Amino acid sequence: MIRRSLGSPLSLAPLLLLLFFYGHFADAAAGTADGSEEWGYVTVRPKAHMFWWLYRSPHRVDNGSSPWPVVLWLQGGPGASGVGIGNFQEIGPLDTDLKPRKSTWLQKADLLFVDNPVGTGYSYVEDDKALVKTDYEAAADLTALLKELFNGNEQLQRCPLYVVAESYGGKYAVTLGLSLVKAIQAGELKLQFGGVALGDSWISPEDYVFSWGPLLKDLSRLDINGLQRANSIAEKIREQIQSGKYKEATSSWSELESVIIQSSNSVDMYNFLLDEAMDPISLKTVELPRSIAMRKYAKYLGSKLASGGDLDSLMNGPIKGKLKIIPKNESWGGQSDLVFNALENDFMKPRLAEVDELLSSGVNVTIYNGQVDLICATKGTEAWVEKLKWEGVKNLASTERTPLYCDGDGATKGFTKSYKNLHFYWILGAGHFVPVDQPCVALKMLSEITQSPAAAVAPAAAASMQ
Repeated sequence: MIRRSLGSPLSLAPLLLLLFFYGHFADAAAGTADGSEEWGYVTVRPKAHMFWWLYRSPHRVDNGSSPWPVVLWLQGGPGASGVGIGNFQEIGPLDTDLKPRKSTWLQKADLLFVDNPVGTGYSYVEDDKALVKTDYEAAADLTALLKELFNGNEQLQRCPLYVVAESYGGKYAVTLGLSLVKAIQAGELKLQFGGVALGDSWISPEDYVFSWGPLLKDLSRLDINGLQRANSIAEKIREQIQSGKYKEATSSWSELESVIIQSSNSVDMYNFLLDEAMDPISLKTVELPRSIAMRKYAKYLGSKLASGGDLDSLMNGPIKGKLKIIPKNESWGGQSDLVFNALENDFMKPRLAEVDELLSSGVNVTIYNGQVDLICATKGTEAWVEKLKWEGVKNLASTERTPLYCDGDGATKGFTKSYKNLHFYWILGAGHFVPVDQPCVALKMLSEITQSPAAAVAPAAAASMQ
């Protein structure tokens, strides 16, 4: 049963249309009467409609010298919804019971959630041919959306934008970052670009698949037989990637993940300390081996909520009712499987060159990883960072780490090190979903990334169902 949020009635109050609040939109836009939330659609291409949702922080401080930042959150998948998962399950103002989240990232920034690429979440296409087929096409659509949001609004232009990504979202983030740099330099986009943060990001699939077997063998989740099976498929994936057979590599990745799950007796791909049925966010539905891998990573939408419902019911029920502008014939997540299939040829392509280019351009790049993640294991992340050609990588390697603390208990919660515009965070005790597993240290990290000014005292309520 869905509970009321902040005492507000579930029968929703009339919404104030904000067609001119953030510039002139050709598409529907709406928001709350107090202006704390705005949402809408942007037609980024013919027949391709992208949904966005912006929250303005009640903790906002703007002292001029340290402007209040905006975080653009990019979910992974491909096909996972930032408006749903990132918002209600990870960092937004309300949790899946529609209660205030104590660890919301609104304490440090305004939050912009986008259902990216088109076809994800509430975003939709009128023709399957309009789905993106590459990370660069996704970046072009996101750039078009940001032009619509930022170019006509001086208030947003004063706020530095930080692109924070999770999982496959990291591949979107680096291609988007390059697109933003070019658009800003060309005078096509009025935006202060603060940098990108790559959280447990699928930047180099080859390095991740080679990390799974040895890591799980050391953890006693695989024996020597399981390790040999895993490494054999990983070698096949390497050969396919090197020969440009990316679609075949995607199929082999699915095969490898199924072998890992079977040989380990269902280790959770998002937290290797757990069995998959124990993870609070990842998909729990048991299916045929290929379907397990494809659907788990493509959507991870099947988690049960404390209220007894599921995320799909929440987003297609009360939330769709609140937003009002979602077309009646479109459902949240209705096209998500199509998104993954359309990107099948790009899924296993590495994006190391893009990270190098961002670093060489002077863009701030932060990499953070949960200690107990498996799908994007720290072992794999460290391996691809060592492959970067940017000259500062060797300096980063020789730099000593600084421990991270939180909660005032004196316990080590992580480590960090930096060299120039490259920063790395190791988050202890966290799996794939760092803000969920370690909310305190995630907020601390966010504050350091965005250099957020000290937050003002503000009411706990940052959002409601009004």
